[in-house]
Amino acid sequence: MITIKTLIFNGSPRKNGDTAFLIKNLTAQLQGECKIINAYTANISPCIDCRKCWNEYGCIIKDEMQEVYSYLEICDNVIIASPIYFSELTGKLLDITSRLQMYFSANRFLNLKPKLKEKKGAVILAGGGTGSSQKAYETAACLLHYMNVQIIHPLICCHNTDNIPAEKDTQILYEIDKAAAFFNSTGL
Repeated sequence: MITIKTLIFNGSPRKNGDTAFLIKNLTAQLQGECKIINAYTANISPCIDCRKCWNEYGCIIKDEMQEVYSYLEICDNVIIASPIYFSELTGKLLDITSRLQMYFSANRFLNLKPKLKEKKGAVILAGGGTGSSQKAYETAACLLHYMNVQIIHPLICCHNTDNIPAEKDTQILYEIDKAAAFFNSTGL
């Protein structure tokens, strides 16, 4: 029996906010195993641009990101979920994902293709301000690319949370259901 493995990067500082609600709703429907990295509580330092990965595969910083690297080698799905702050992913989420520099460096400087299983991915964004979700989505899609995501589900964006919380937004709940079906189907 094949167990589907899903890695979720949660960029929200709020344990009971809209992003957390959307993640909880999605994971309740996902088959298999889910590993959630909470950007505000994980013991993961940002990239320090030491450039060690320019000359040798791997990251010199030994923290919880080592577990994330191991999981990225075997997982089937990757989801980036974040509130939108000034039209971008949260700073803490960007800190953690800056450590994906190791994969960029492997390709660019070492001519190596990291041993990462091909994956499906998605971006879930929540916000209530006047900014746009486009920049945050583009950043997330770039990050997914470096994690070897081959197919990205259409953007799931709840961008009216100042007026309608995610839990009352029927359209976003429908989109979460569609994403669950996408991830529960086998193969790319």
